[in-house]
This record gives sequence, C-alpha cells and structure tokens, in this order.
Amino acid sequence: MTEEQKSFQRLNEIVFELREKCPWDRKQTKESLRHLTIEETYELADAILKGDYEEIKVELGDLMLHLLFYASLAQDKGKFNIHEVLESQIEKLIRRHPHVYGDMVGASEEQVKKNWEAIKAQERAESGKEHFQSVLDGVPDSMPSLIKAHRMQEKAAQMGFDWTDIDQVMDKVREELEEFAKAESPAERVDEMGDILFSLVNYCRHAGINAEDALAHTNQKFKDRFQFMEKKVKASDLHLPDLSLEEMDKYWEEAKKILKA
Repeated sequence: MTEEQKSFQRLNEIVFELREKCPWDRKQTKESLRHLTIEETYELADAILKGDYEEIKVELGDLMLHLLFYASLAQDKGKFNIHEVLESQIEKLIRRHPHVYGDMVGASEEQVKKNWEAIKAQERAESGKEHFQSVLDGVPDSMPSLIKAHRMQEKAAQMGFDWTDIDQVMDKVREELEEFAKAESPAERVDEMGDILFSLVNYCRHAGINAEDALAHTNQKFKDRFQFMEKKVKASDLHLPDLSLEEMDKYWEEAKKILKA
C-alpha cells in the first residue's frame, strides 16, 4: 500500500470514528452539512485566486473530509460506500474519454467537447430518470449566476447555437443596453439588466475571458484599494464618513498608484 493509500484509508477511518464518538459529528446529516460544504468550496476558490498553495492544501483536505463524510452517511443507509463512489467515477472518466482510452485517439478539442456532451446525453437517456433530456440539465440550478450563464452558453454552443462572430456579440450587448435605457417599470429594468449581464458573459466567453474570474479579480482589486484608503485615512486621524467625495478620491487615486506599482 502506498503512502497516499494509507493516508486516504486512515482519514476514512477517522470519519467513522468521529461519527461514532463525537457528539457534533454524530448528529450531522447530508442536509446539515450541505451549507458547510458550499462554504468550504468557496474557501478553496479564494485560496486558488490568491495562489496560496499552503491554503489550497488545507482547503482540499477540508473538502476531502466532507466527501468521505457524505459517503459514510450513505453507507450507513445501505446506499453506497466510498469504494463505489471511486469506482463509479473511474468508469465514467474512462467512458467519457474515448480519445484517451478508446477508438478516438487523436481527436481535436472540438470533437472531444461534442463527443463529451453526446456521451452524457446517452447516459441520461439510459438512466431513464427523465422523459425529456436537455443538454442544459447538467448545469445546477444553485450554481452562481455568472458561472451558470457561462456554462449554459458553452453547452448551447456545443450544439451549434452560438454567434459566429464576436462583433455580433458586441452588437447584442449594445442592443441590450439600448433596451434597458427604454425600460420604464422596475420589473422591465430588472429584466433588461439581466439580459445585459447575460450578453456580457457571452462576450467574455467569445473573448476567451471567464466572467466569474474577471469579476472576482475586480472585486479583490476594489477591496484592496478601499482597505488601503481606510488605513491611510485612519493613519491621518480622520474618519472616512467625514470626508468629501473629492477628498476620498485623492486617497483612492493614491491607492491605485501604489498598489499597481
């Protein structure tokens, strides 16, 4: 047994020990853990954005714990165990990669994407879970909206439903902006703003930009600059709410200059 296998086995054993002996772990359910798992996933995403490998290692461990915990809960109910989870994933990866394990060696990236969706559609049809099968079924409803828009557009594009030119996409952005300007009721403005955001995500996709990553970067940039401004104002024995917008702007420009450097 390799060191990795020993560590995985020991962590799995600890999960069962905790669920037996720890009062908090003993009362957890898949429902009670769900929001904590989402939180851990976002913490991993933060560590990835920061490029902090030490933190990534910690957060991967936290997520691994959650995965084993869910598997142990299912095992208690006679549904499945972690071995079945891993075997199912192995089989799925081999089945969905005929360009690696089958007769499609040498396929282009575009062929791989189309074949991937075709295989998934076949899997859904064979499962018999639904009468109507959509290529968009694989996009979770609870996924953050920017990521969800990007994924739905990607999947639709793989079916051929897409603009052929990036200039057409920008024309659509401009069209949505004009429609927003003409909107009269609050409901219309909300609807048109959603269309603007969706079209911007589409433009990002055509430009090779991930909208979620771009906005996350800008959010962090804003946070860094605003906190710099707060610290500078405090160091001057001043209070931010007491400053005029023009005075704040001077600190903001200083933050932009220094942090950019």
